[in-house]
Amino acid sequence: MYAPVQMKRSLFLVALLGFALGVKAQSPDSFPLWPEGAPGALGKEDKDIPTLTVFLPAADHASGAAIVIFPGGGYGGLADHEGSQYARWLNELGIAGFVLKYRLGTGGYRHPAMLQDAARAVRTVRARAGEWKLDPKRVGIMGSSAGGHLASTLLTHFDAGNADAADPIERQSSRPDLGILCYPVISMTSPFTHQGSKRNLLGPDPSPELARKLSSELQVTKDTPPCFIWHTWEDKGVPIENSLSFAEALQKNGVRFDLHIYERGPHGIGLGSREWRPEQRHPWTRDCEFWLMERGFVN
Repeated sequence: MYAPVQMKRSLFLVALLGFALGVKAQSPDSFPLWPEGAPGALGKEDKDIPTLTVFLPAADHASGAAIVIFPGGGYGGLADHEGSQYARWLNELGIAGFVLKYRLGTGGYRHPAMLQDAARAVRTVRARAGEWKLDPKRVGIMGSSAGGHLASTLLTHFDAGNADAADPIERQSSRPDLGILCYPVISMTSPFTHQGSKRNLLGPDPSPELARKLSSELQVTKDTPPCFIWHTWEDKGVPIENSLSFAEALQKNGVRFDLHIYERGPHGIGLGSREWRPEQRHPWTRDCEFWLMERGFVN
C-alpha cells in the first residue's frame, strides 16, 4: 500500500500526464444513430433509441484512428466502465472512441436489432470521418463480455454497404478494420455459452439454427478482421473456452490475432477496476497498446 503522501503524489502525476495528453480535450457528444427512428423500434422511449457518444483526443495527439465500443451487460444492461472508461483510455493513445448505446433484451429487443445498431455505428463513423478528422480505413471495434459477443458478431456478419441507398451512411461498409474482444461471450451453444446473454439476445427458446448462426466461433472466414483477444483463467462469469474457440477458428482460417490469457482477474474487470484508476490498470492495456501500434492505430 502507498502511504497517503505517496498516493497523492502518484495520483497528481497521473492527472498531470492525462492533461498533457489531452485526455479531456472535449466533452463527449451523443446523438441518435437514426434521427427518424431505428428500424424495428418498439417505441420512442430512451430504450428504443440507439445512440453514439463521441470521445475525441486532443487534435495535436490524434492518430486519426477510431474504435467503436460495445459495453457489456449480458444484453440486459450497459456497463459504463466498459464504455466511457475505454473511450478515455483510447483518447490517451490518440484514438477517437465512440461508445454505442445499443438496444437490449430487457427493452423488448432480440437479434438482429443489436447487430443493426452495431453495423450502423461503424457506418456512421466512416460516413462522418471527415468531420472528425478520421481515417475511414482505420475504424475498429471493441467489446466486453456480451459486448464482446456483439463485436464478434459484427466481425463475422459485416457487409459492404448498399451503394444505391438514399442514406449516405448506409452506403458505407460495416466491416471493422480490427476487433478487440475483452473476456467475450462467443458461443450461443452449450456447454460454454453465457445463458443470460443468450436468453436476452435470442429469447427463451431459440432454434438450434439461430444459435449456431450467432455462435461466432462457427462463423469465422478468411475475411474476418484481425483481432486482439484476452481473458482470465479466474473468470467465473464467461468460460475461457469462448476466447480459445474463437482464436482457434481464426487460426484455422488464416486470420491474424493476438491472444492473451492472464491468470488472475474476475469477470468484468474492465481496465483493471470498475472505477477510473489509471494506477491500477491491468496488463492487457499495455499489450493491446503495443498491438494497436503495430496495426497503425497508435502513432
